[in-house]
Amino acid sequence: MTDEPIKDHQFDNGGDEAEITDAAKRSLPIKSRKHSTMASITNYVRYMAHKLEYSLTLSLKKHTREKLSDRELFGVVMKNLFYGRISYLHSDKGKEMAPTMGTNESTLLVRKLPVVDTRYIFVGDAVVLKDPNETNKYIVRRLAALEGSEMVSSDEKDEPFVLEKDQCWVVAENQEMKSKEAYDSRTFGPISMADIVGRAIYCLRTAVDHGPVSNSEFAMDEDSPILAVELDVDELAKGHKAS
Repeated sequence: MTDEPIKDHQFDNGGDEAEITDAAKRSLPIKSRKHSTMASITNYVRYMAHKLEYSLTLSLKKHTREKLSDRELFGVVMKNLFYGRISYLHSDKGKEMAPTMGTNESTLLVRKLPVVDTRYIFVGDAVVLKDPNETNKYIVRRLAALEGSEMVSSDEKDEPFVLEKDQCWVVAENQEMKSKEAYDSRTFGPISMADIVGRAIYCLRTAVDHGPVSNSEFAMDEDSPILAVELDVDELAKGHKAS
């Protein structure tokens, strides 16, 4: 791939270009406030449904590995359901995702995904993934295309190609950076969907500049009950100071 600005990169993903453009816009800053701890009944019911699905998936994976008894399996399900969370904090120190995220450091609330496939992640989502070159490091990039999409470069010298099964293409958002600086799929190529570990759903750039991350419309609707129940801006602020 050539060293063109991010905004010049083109790809064919079956008509999702407009969605990506919208998702790449920066979410509006929200003044510092304490997030309400009370979620609506509807949100709470939806939240528990997400949590049950995640708990069952996690428990069945453990059962497959360790051959748990029925009693042990039930105990694991209940523990995950009532004591676990389906989000976690992640510190992102790169500037590749500006202006959605800060140019110095951002603290993110990341949703854990029960399964990483096209049922749970969508074009336009800001995803947390394993660094292709450093297995112990995680980066945040925008999901630009999924398996089956034809990738076409603005440079005629680059041959078009189609993403294979379980492959996806991720991009940085900072339009002031060129492709080699941005460190995304134009640098390291397609990634395996198995390398995605979560979706960023809230970003704290500073104590007075934070808000929901703009993702695909479907993902934002799915994640809204998790934000309603698990988001604690004070917790994000403490994590931001500690990192």
